[in-house]
Amino acid sequence: MNAPAQDRIAAFLARPVLARLLAALNGEGEETRIVGGAIRNLLLGEPISDIDLATTALPKETIRRGRAAGFKAVPTGIAHGTVTLVGGGASFEVTTLRQDVETDGRRAKVVFGRDFTTDATRRDFTINALGLDRDGRVHDYCGGLADLAARRVRFIGDAATRIREDYLRILRFFRFHARYGAGGPDSEGIAACIAGREGLGGLSRERVRAELMKLLVAPGASATLQAMAGAGLLMPVIGGVPHLSRFAAVAGDGGEGVHPAFRLAALSVAVSEDAVRLRERLRLSNEEFDRIERIAAALESLGGQPGLPPVVSLRHAAQSTGSDAVAAALVLLSASAGKEAGHDVQQLIAELARTPPFLPTGKDVVALGVPPGPRVGRLLEAARRGWIEAGCPAGMDEQMGFVGEIVRSAR
Repeated sequence: MNAPAQDRIAAFLARPVLARLLAALNGEGEETRIVGGAIRNLLLGEPISDIDLATTALPKETIRRGRAAGFKAVPTGIAHGTVTLVGGGASFEVTTLRQDVETDGRRAKVVFGRDFTTDATRRDFTINALGLDRDGRVHDYCGGLADLAARRVRFIGDAATRIREDYLRILRFFRFHARYGAGGPDSEGIAACIAGREGLGGLSRERVRAELMKLLVAPGASATLQAMAGAGLLMPVIGGVPHLSRFAAVAGDGGEGVHPAFRLAALSVAVSEDAVRLRERLRLSNEEFDRIERIAAALESLGGQPGLPPVVSLRHAAQSTGSDAVAAALVLLSASAGKEAGHDVQQLIAELARTPPFLPTGKDVVALGVPPGPRVGRLLEAARRGWIEAGCPAGMDEQMGFVGEIVRSAR
């Protein structure tokens, strides 16, 4: 281990709230270590979000010790040995060491144990099975340090066995490769995923969606999705033919700050029916579905035109789908065409953003003598279309001129 990694470990363990927790949970015959992703990211020098710990202590003892040290204890997964300890503005999941006694491809029955190696080898990938004790020693149970150095995502032990324990590990394999891997995915892992792909059908749609959304914004998402498609594992997840070249074109700048729903639309959407299919297949949230459905509607509205659509077409489409959806659709249309039109696209998006609001409302139409009713909305929409065709003048008086003209012509 290099000196910078050692320094990061020392600084990490010196965090007051973590040091207090480890002091409380260690000693008097019990040992607690930090495990999983926190160690992986610490060694890579990447941000740490969640801090999980494994302990020899039973849950009741974990709760007793945590409370004695001033932490609030929440029995978040007590049946599986997990207690969340909250204190000092942070929360920590502490889980009693476990051993699987039965698995069905979705969940496992476990018994508590006291062996860190046995607990580690029930995990999914070698890089997720590292442990760190309170003295700063890294415990490598499965060759995870070498795999981490090589940026290699590899199942622990027999890959097919790990997958049969939980078929979600097929998606996790690709998601972790997209996030941490280099080069192509591990060949043994790919073969095991292909052999176990029928198990994907038994997974909850929520779990599948959560993994896919994380994969889509990972740094290596494009190449990883290509590998999934080549293995016949992508269409069963999204339920349709993927737009891989379009996704690759929009994913070139990485995934930081990108909304996963936009990436999902880039991969999977051409028409509105695709959005409905994704909602049902992946149990999209209402916000995700709304975003993807509006992008699909904008794609339908703008598609079929040679070259980039004129700004007037964009403004018409934005009235029904929203400027954000039109901007997203414009990016996707440009990517589908395979053109180097990035600058022109950005200019069009900027021009669309400068569109002033259309200020007249239904009340203004009624004030001109039109009885309240559905006709008011139709007349207002016709006025708005004329306003867009005229270049979207900004003043209320000018905009009311379009309303007045439409009302007069309709009498």
